[in-house]
Amino acid sequence: MTTYNVRDAARILGVPAARLRYWDRIALVRPSHRVAARREFEFRDLVCIKRLLALLASGVSFGQIRASVEAIRDQLPELDRPLGALRVWLEGSRRVVVRHGGRLFEPSGQVVLDFTEPPAADGVAPIAPAGDPKHGADPDAALEWFECGLAVDAAPETYAQAIEFYQRAIEADPAFADAHCNLGAVYESQGRRTLARECFQRALALNPDHVEANFNMANVLEEDNRNEAALHHFKAAARADPFHSDVQLALALLCEKLGLRRKAVGHWRRYAQLEPAGAWSEIARQRIRDGG
Repeated sequence: MTTYNVRDAARILGVPAARLRYWDRIALVRPSHRVAARREFEFRDLVCIKRLLALLASGVSFGQIRASVEAIRDQLPELDRPLGALRVWLEGSRRVVVRHGGRLFEPSGQVVLDFTEPPAADGVAPIAPAGDPKHGADPDAALEWFECGLAVDAAPETYAQAIEFYQRAIEADPAFADAHCNLGAVYESQGRRTLARECFQRALALNPDHVEANFNMANVLEEDNRNEAALHHFKAAARADPFHSDVQLALALLCEKLGLRRKAVGHWRRYAQLEPAGAWSEIARQRIRDGG
């Protein structure tokens, strides 16, 4: 059976790999296979993630989706992939139901009387936008603002909006390390490296093993020519996620820069194992031959 690593799944779905890792970390999306710490998605996992993306695009809040999935796991444990079974009940409504065994259920397990034609199994009925998530000092509000930030943090024209959303997520939950990290990433994309570094520092103070925060901090430090400090954070990212190919690539390049040839070859070899195809893989194999 074909499986997809995080990078391939992210490319197929058109979402950042960091987002998939976050959803996995909070157990919203569960890959079917793991080899050691490496996540491997099956096609049916991708279908479930597409359901999640469709629900978000339709205006269902992230907090509502997450709460529904958790409730389904409690009430309908026989349902293997609850995320893929979620549906919007009626057009113009934010009511979410589950189709299972030919019947409709509330996420709580309560049977729903189906007096109307339900939405098609391969799509989500369009609903009115949910509007801005409510601002409040609680984790659910923080998650909603965080998801709003994720939706707009990839394009320069919406960076300002992403910054506002991530700041609101942090206001709602100051201990939300992912929000600090993503806010820093947007600042870094704007070239505001001092602000970016401060955000990454806060994320790492909350979670020293945060992969993206270590990786991003290392990149900022390397740009400032603080190579030893950058090496420390790249290594921390590699310890937290040994299967993060971008980290192995960065370590290989930085070790070469520092003259650590043997260590560089080791990271090139690891990168080639994780990414057997592609331009960098060819470079990796050449470096391994030259160093072997």
